[in-house]
Amino acid sequence: MKFFVDTAEISEIAALAETGLLDGVTTNPSLIAKSGRNFLEVVKEIADIVHGPVSAEVVAMDCATMLKEAEVLRKLARNICIKLPLTMDGLKACKTLSSEGVMTNVTLCFSANQALLAAKAGASFISPFIGRLDDISQDGMQLIEDIRQIYDNYDFKTEILAASVRHPVHVLQAAKIGADVATMPPSVIRALASHPLTDKGLAGFAADWAKTGQTIL
Repeated sequence: MKFFVDTAEISEIAALAETGLLDGVTTNPSLIAKSGRNFLEVVKEIADIVHGPVSAEVVAMDCATMLKEAEVLRKLARNICIKLPLTMDGLKACKTLSSEGVMTNVTLCFSANQALLAAKAGASFISPFIGRLDDISQDGMQLIEDIRQIYDNYDFKTEILAASVRHPVHVLQAAKIGADVATMPPSVIRALASHPLTDKGLAGFAADWAKTGQTIL
């Protein structure tokens, strides 16, 4: 499974990139707004840090303007992935961009039928929002499972990018089902490495080592 981080905070992205575990970044207008910085500058800076796909979202609602915005965004860096809404205009723009070899991420997916349309439009990634479905008492993981089955049935190349990930259990469940990517806040990525027994074991090792009075360096 690929790990993307869902943030526009440069310091967080840089720190995670140094671990070698980060495969890409997803952003959206809300995340950029929180940074308080210029949208294009932030996206360009992120793309310079991360070698993998960096999703940058259009804000237009009509296909023609989406394509104009995409033209600006794709010139920022070679690894820019154009993020498009799951609307008919968004799908139309996706089909056009995909036919030109441009990476696309169709976002705000909440049904398997929507995911099927995105795959037919040639999307590079489909972003089902599992956490938001859980919030309204629907099963976000069932959506991932349905999309996985449909894509496998027809050998669609669109990658399933589990989004709106709230906690490590979401990552585990999505990985077991076979999602290709999980995008998550920095805190969730760090939480994947955390376990109380690991902490306890390290504390024991450190105490025992201190008793020996030795050093390695």
